Amino acid sequence: RHFLTSRVRKGGSPTLDRIPLLFNSDIGMLYVEPDTNDAHCYRNSQADECIYVVEGQGTLESVFGDLPFRAGDYVVIHRNILHRWRLDLSAGPVKFVVFESRGHIRFPRRYMNDVGQLLEGAPFCERDIRRPMEVHPHDEKGDFPLLVKQYDALNEMVLDHHPFDVVGWDGYFYPWIFNINDFEPIVGRIHQPPPVHQTFQGDGFVICSFCPRPYDFDPQAVPAPYNHSNVDSDEVLFYASSEFMSRKGIEYGSITHHPDGIPHGPHPGRYEGSIGMTHTNELAVMMDSFRPLKVAKAILPFEDKKYQFSWIEGGGEGPGFAPPTS
Repeated sequence: RHFLTSRVRKGGSPTLDRIPLLFNSDIGMLYVEPDTNDAHCYRNSQADECIYVVEGQGTLESVFGDLPFRAGDYVVIHRNILHRWRLDLSAGPVKFVVFESRGHIRFPRRYMNDVGQLLEGAPFCERDIRRPMEVHPHDEKGDFPLLVKQYDALNEMVLDHHPFDVVGWDGYFYPWIFNINDFEPIVGRIHQPPPVHQTFQGDGFVICSFCPRPYDFDPQAVPAPYNHSNVDSDEVLFYASSEFMSRKGIEYGSITHHPDGIPHGPHPGRYEGSIGMTHTNELAVMMDSFRPLKVAKAILPFEDKKYQFSWIEGGGEGPGFAPPTS
């Protein structure tokens, strides 16, 4: 299946106007293009959140201090962290892909040693992590609304003082950022399978980053990946650029969903077209879930319902292309 975020409604709140895309009991994927700053503070008490900043910049405010964000950032907000998005709307549009995880979002276990340090062979290191560095206490009285998400509902509380009245903190529980451009791709003599792109691990899912990189360097290598079936996982790709070497008929902002067990691979002509290519500038975020994903009703109006015909020679190019006639 293929969905086009370029056609979804624009505007609204970064927390209250998220459009659900795909979901199961472990992970929810949502999308929003906010154009207003929240007057309320927000706390997700039932899920960790990982927000991929497709476009835009601003500051994530929390009791831990200010955390500036920019395009390409993965903003990780663990459950029960009270926060507020401050969007820099003068710098251009803002677009978020949101992952809500019932479990804890963390770096992949195979990239870490037995005491929790990232290994030298990992595609990132601790220096790439950005965290709040400066606390700005707010000594203010008034009515300050807090919205708390719990039990699949929003609960409102109103404080008589600003919630960010903290002068300091200690510990290892805070929001943090990793930028996709700091991911160092793992490449090889022949095609490397998608697990080399893994960036985060969750309970029942993984998140991967497809970044600009050199192609396989064996003289007989065919850069386009092989056809395959995902065994025990659904595959979802958000195309953060219009280039993706194994696909046709997708655009910047496209989302594809290939369910568990359905064979798929490069579109016709992509194998031949990849021969002789030395590198790719593609940028995409992939989420694989180990339980089947359901499609939210809200995204159905933005589905390209002819996507499955794109593997048929002569099926056409681009979203909404017509299937071949008999």
